[in-house]
Amino acid sequence: MPTLSRDFIKAALSSAEGPDGQPLVRHLIWTAACETFASVKLHIEGVTEKDKLDNFARRVHGSIRAAAAEQGVILTSLIVDLVDEPGTVLFTSTSGAKPSDEQSSRLVKEGESNSPNKASSATNQPTAQAGAGALPGVTNIIAVGAGKGGVGKSTVSVNLAVALARKGHAVGVMDGDIYGPSLPTLLGLAAQEMVVRERLIEPFYVHGVKAVTIGKMVDPEKPLIWRGPMAHGAFKQLTEQTNWGELDYLIIDLPPGTGDVPLTMAQSLQLSGAVIVCTPQKVAQDDAVRAARMFQQLGVDILGVVENMSEFIGDDGKHYDIFGKGGAETMAQRLGLPYLGDIPITMALRTNSDAGDPSANFEPDTAGGEALPRALNKLAENLENQLSLASMRTGKSKPKLTIS
Repeated sequence: MPTLSRDFIKAALSSAEGPDGQPLVRHLIWTAACETFASVKLHIEGVTEKDKLDNFARRVHGSIRAAAAEQGVILTSLIVDLVDEPGTVLFTSTSGAKPSDEQSSRLVKEGESNSPNKASSATNQPTAQAGAGALPGVTNIIAVGAGKGGVGKSTVSVNLAVALARKGHAVGVMDGDIYGPSLPTLLGLAAQEMVVRERLIEPFYVHGVKAVTIGKMVDPEKPLIWRGPMAHGAFKQLTEQTNWGELDYLIIDLPPGTGDVPLTMAQSLQLSGAVIVCTPQKVAQDDAVRAARMFQQLGVDILGVVENMSEFIGDDGKHYDIFGKGGAETMAQRLGLPYLGDIPITMALRTNSDAGDPSANFEPDTAGGEALPRALNKLAENLENQLSLASMRTGKSKPKLTIS
């Protein structure tokens, strides 16, 4: 007769669907079985309402009990724990008889020895980054992503690149948003022509940064309707067939969402980390969480979260929290991610972006005051600090002690 086991529980959950549309088994982080008793823990994110947690747990119970009945497995008791990212139990659901103290102890030991937790999975299973290669001459490659469009990801990418360049670094910025390239407008490239030498694209040099965009290779009004392989090829052409030269930083502006391009990037380029852009409101946070999970699953270190459009600063100097200030920072804290800072909306930022003059965002006279330049410079400073910490964590650099 079949018996309860970790493999049995995983098989039982493989066909049922979780709240995010993924199989329930993908939420499984801990399971144990002892005689006729079983205990499972599943990770659930973004759900706090008791009725939704209960509904999720019922689905787990139903899947396991249905499989047990079909296979003739005796299941006397089932304990389902739903936990958040740090492992805190959000909800517990039990059915059947309560295991004895001895059985509970055996369940714990079984779970500890067979736990498919996220830490061991990350260690034992290769990620997309495992086979990625370096880009010759480029020290740090940083992806800027977002879970949804319209949060100002391209604006953050461009201004971050300019901020780093103004600090004395050699910086490149690549328009990886091959479906909706924004760099031709944001960097004022309309009048410039693309140059190819010896089969290598020569990047534009504007505002102190080297820039490449698919937007200068196609008709400005032509819709880019590309399937996965075409998007894959276009992205690789921009990265691998561009004469980047020596760079301290290459900023890659990704398309929104969790599709083909981020996967291609993670498989082909060894990244120093990723920056997630989010606006304060809840709907943007939900999608930003998915972007964070994508980078983690691909093996990319998340350097931090940026809250864009954090507030509107009018010409009268008043501050208006039109989207609800602080939401992205709260999300970052909940996920245990660094918070890099917030960027306000100003009339000058919109004017300078439309004019293709990001350098103007760093001078108070043309940036509408001190607030915008201060926010952008702070963003670059915090990113450099997080990058240094990430390098030490991965062993790529070591702290230096200076004695004077």
